[in-house]
Amino acid sequence: MTETVLECQGLPCPQPVLKCRKAVEQDAPTRLTVIVDNEPARDNVSRFLGNKGYETSSTHHDGEYTVIAERDESGCQECRVMTDEQIRSAAEPAQGRLLVFIGSEVMGGGDDELGSKLIYNFLATLKEMGDELWRIVMLNGGVKLAVEGSPCVELLRELEEGGVSLLVCGTCLEHFGLTPKKQVGETTNMLDIVTSFQLATKVIRV
Repeated sequence: MTETVLECQGLPCPQPVLKCRKAVEQDAPTRLTVIVDNEPARDNVSRFLGNKGYETSSTHHDGEYTVIAERDESGCQECRVMTDEQIRSAAEPAQGRLLVFIGSEVMGGGDDELGSKLIYNFLATLKEMGDELWRIVMLNGGVKLAVEGSPCVELLRELEEGGVSLLVCGTCLEHFGLTPKKQVGETTNMLDIVTSFQLATKVIRV
């Protein structure tokens, strides 16, 4: 069994995930231990390694999160570690992938009260795009739409339950102190966001 330990405390997003990717691609360890110091980094590392074929678990002690990732050494096709290119090829869309990028909790400029109503109406209307709508990425003030107290939470939940992927920037949640209040969507990192732009066939920026 090969084992790698990565100490990623204090590293900004998406450095912990990038270090994991390098370790997996260069060494393909059977067991990977990753230490981070915030909840979004834990979630991002766990999801990334899960997508690479690892079974993950985590513990929390004295402000640090330890992610343990292990994979089967049997060599079966289902358990092999896939490269990023293989994952990307497997994810090629049968039809267009529309990405909606939301960088604020309001829509437009001039009056925030009006902007709040407009973003609500925008999200309520997105389902009319049908199967083409693939992913919504929220960062900066846009993450406030996905947290407790936001009138848009139920709209976003309905879209997610309908098959739309929701990515909520973990660094942004931490910055605003909103990590514990996230109600919907998947905590994400900048690598996921950049990859989303790469995979999308069309992008709408709000």
